Amino acid sequence: MTDARLQQELDESKLEIQRLRERMSLGAPTVHKDLSLISLVPRWSCSKSTNFLEEFISTLEATARIGRWEQKDTL
Repeated sequence: MTDARLQQELDESKLEIQRLRERMSLGAPTVHKDLSLISLVPRWSCSKSTNFLEEFISTLEATARIGRWEQKDTL
């Protein structure tokens, strides 16, 4: 291929990439949250144990992060 042909293909590719970027930016990104992960969170037993409280909060936060929950979902 000649340099001119390669340059033309490069320019066409750049235009196509630009069009795809514009199409992607038009819509809001879709975020799927998985509320079924609530089953991973242990039941709160009102235990006064510090270990249980720390583990409960840690599990809740990790599950929320994995499930892409919003703050209101976590609460």
